[in-house]
Amino acid sequence: MSPDRAVLERALERGEQEGGNVEFKERLTRDLHLSDGRLESLAAQLRHRVLSGDGEATYVVGVTDDGGLAGIAPGAFSESMDVLSLLAEEAGAHIDEVKTWGVPGEGSGDGLVGVATVREGAMLEVDDEHVVVGTAGHVDHGKSTLVGSLVTGSPDDGEGGTRAFLDVQPHEVERGLSADLSYGVYGFDDGEAVRMDNPHRKADRARVVEEADRLVSFVDTVGHEPWLRTTIRGLVGQKLDYGLLTVAADDGPTKTTREHLGILLATELPTLVAVTKADLVSEERLAEVEREVERLLRDADRTPLRVERHGVDAAIEEVSEQVVPIVTTSAVTMEGLGVLDELFERLPKTAEGAGEFSMYVDRTYRVTGVGAVASGTIRSGRVAAGDELLIGPLADGSFREVEVRSIEMHYHRVDEAKAGRIVGIALKGIREADIERGMVLLPRAADPDPVREFEAEVMVLNHPTRIDEGYEPVVHVETISEAAAIYPEGGQLLPGDTGTARVRFKFRPYLVEEGQRFVFREGQSKGVGTITDVEPE
Repeated sequence: MSPDRAVLERALERGEQEGGNVEFKERLTRDLHLSDGRLESLAAQLRHRVLSGDGEATYVVGVTDDGGLAGIAPGAFSESMDVLSLLAEEAGAHIDEVKTWGVPGEGSGDGLVGVATVREGAMLEVDDEHVVVGTAGHVDHGKSTLVGSLVTGSPDDGEGGTRAFLDVQPHEVERGLSADLSYGVYGFDDGEAVRMDNPHRKADRARVVEEADRLVSFVDTVGHEPWLRTTIRGLVGQKLDYGLLTVAADDGPTKTTREHLGILLATELPTLVAVTKADLVSEERLAEVEREVERLLRDADRTPLRVERHGVDAAIEEVSEQVVPIVTTSAVTMEGLGVLDELFERLPKTAEGAGEFSMYVDRTYRVTGVGAVASGTIRSGRVAAGDELLIGPLADGSFREVEVRSIEMHYHRVDEAKAGRIVGIALKGIREADIERGMVLLPRAADPDPVREFEAEVMVLNHPTRIDEGYEPVVHVETISEAAAIYPEGGQLLPGDTGTARVRFKFRPYLVEEGQRFVFREGQSKGVGTITDVEPE
């Protein structure tokens, strides 16, 4: 028996006990285990297991209630780890390590059994030399294969082999990123790439973190439904620095490509485009797809910059909300990956928000002995314990004066926190029941004017017919998620159209500003916009 296998055998031997720290799960799913009421009870169960183990719990996944080796498919195991990470976060803990073994599993293929070590407290805060890249792109356009080759330095076998480095355990990325989204990390030391031989080995990833003086994490976000509510508010305490959109040369830009590009741009992310799978097409076809990408960007009022033509220096200097560098790549031949290495090694971390303190509330809860706590990502400025603030708008549009009792960041008490950090702020002067998602915390001297409606420049990414006056999607602005009626100038907007519209929140006023980007969606209909005029009621 290998030492690693002994970890599994010891956990199975100890078994589930009433006062023990071992828990057996065959699988965890988002639909079932993150549903209303279930999440809270499972998080409480996890918290109990952690406390029973003096700060450490062991979760065995892929086994039956009596400890039998069931084995589940890699995709199901990956989803189970995603859900376990969210449960751990809810319980004030984090996944510290996961070990997996192949066993005869469900169906005709092999399955996985894993042992996850869950520890009390959250991951440590990342430093300013950790660049976080959000990836997007149509399914099968090579996102995971490209990232797999980048983080390992290994060429793909043409069958998506390097993607396997990322499929089983996308949750284990070092340095404080949320496990449900992260799926790749590498770094640089004095300009030399520090890569992983096997991303599944915790020791290998730890070596990268230890040796690299600059880390680059890749986060698969845009393709998943939870992306809007997580990325818009900030990624588990960390702000995305860049977007990376993949477009396969053998397919070209699709409707999904256009939607994903629109969402990346709506969140104001400086974005790069990687044309992937260059080895699969002729030079003529490759040039055609590159021209299609350039047209796509120009249609979105962005300036394409071909790195092959203008150079890395120009891309680093020019990349912005308006200028989008394009790199042609192949994970099989490794074409273009050296260019991406140089870009990611040299691209600056995006600037933190300047100005006075502001924070949109994302979550609220009550702590015994502390009171109401508002959690969110600090949008600008700094906040310190003892600061006097305003919170609102309440349902009637008013703001209430509050005082900062204390601040927690990653479950650790801090005296102050700055822009880009996710924090829990304990507030004196308001009940937790009176705080809602989408409210804003501001300095006491601020003079906020909440509104029920605003004017915006909108772009329809996808819609089955046309948007007429009074169309009611859900509008996402910062952490605001509210039904709103849209009244296009001219009476209607068709898919692909850009135009002016009046947007009116259906139920209550909110604090929004000119220049803020937003996303609206209803079913398969999606669009993006920029607030251009705010007129307080």
